[in-house]
Amino acid sequence: MPRKTANDDPLAPLTLAVGQEDLLLDRAVQQVVAAARAADADTDVRDLTSDQLQPGTLAELTSPSLFAERKVVVVRNAQDLSADSVKDVKAYLGAPVEEITLVLLHAGGAKGKGLLDAARKAGAREVACPKMTKPADRLAFVRSEFRALGRTATPEASQTLVDAIGSDLRELASAVTQLAADVEGNIDEAVVGRYYTGRAEASSFTVADRAVEGRTAEALEALRWSLSTGVAPVLITSALAQGVRAIGKLSSARGGRPADLARELGMPPWKIDRVRQQMRGWTPDGVATALRAVALADAGVKGGGDDPEYALEKAVVAIATAARARQGR
Repeated sequence: MPRKTANDDPLAPLTLAVGQEDLLLDRAVQQVVAAARAADADTDVRDLTSDQLQPGTLAELTSPSLFAERKVVVVRNAQDLSADSVKDVKAYLGAPVEEITLVLLHAGGAKGKGLLDAARKAGAREVACPKMTKPADRLAFVRSEFRALGRTATPEASQTLVDAIGSDLRELASAVTQLAADVEGNIDEAVVGRYYTGRAEASSFTVADRAVEGRTAEALEALRWSLSTGVAPVLITSALAQGVRAIGKLSSARGGRPADLARELGMPPWKIDRVRQQMRGWTPDGVATALRAVALADAGVKGGGDDPEYALEKAVVAIATAARARQGR
């Protein structure tokens, strides 16, 4: 969620959007443009990248107009402006033009800090647009999106949506909008599950399938992809546990048709066929070793260790190694 300074007038002479979250940066721009066009439908909007703002360009864009038209000038990646262009912007900040709103988008790091400091000193309206790297931040974002649409969702529904969609704020915002449009009344976990949960489960079970098949490199690649897209580590440990337990159940079961085994083990027939293919390299000792690895990973993910991702990687390697125990003899 963008955090704003006390000056929350989108038509202030200068808006400074600081951060690296693209969705929030775009929304900061959209808010200014919408306010300007509400005041004057003919507002002229100029949206420029840092390399398009050459020395002299800002003076040209902000020169007095014969018709005194309202104008919004957006400068993206302001931290990358050339030294001469920075001088132009700083000079403009000292004498802004009426009816013109300047919007600077700045990554917020050390690069271009002089311009950032100058804009703040000039009294800019500031909108913070930080990258949301923590699941708790994304959860708060989802809740705020529901509130902004005048809808309510249970805490479990919001968490399920974050677990299923991952870290992409645009996708999270789109999912909230779709749910708000499609669902009447309160939005609960069951509704979100029908729409989205399969995405995270599919990703998690891909990791588990590759691991129990002994395909270490592919399992690690799937794990890293899942984590990078925001799949909750607890979903992955759950999938790993289910995969190993299925191997153990089927290896100790009596032979028979898939339909009979499905009833005995509580698995669908198609899964019986898949697990039969996956269990070729497994031994009873391998299953025991893999289950211990999953238990350790589960403890690491739920707070028993400092690095959940490393705990998952260790478990994936241990399971894949156990899957090849019979071949190693």
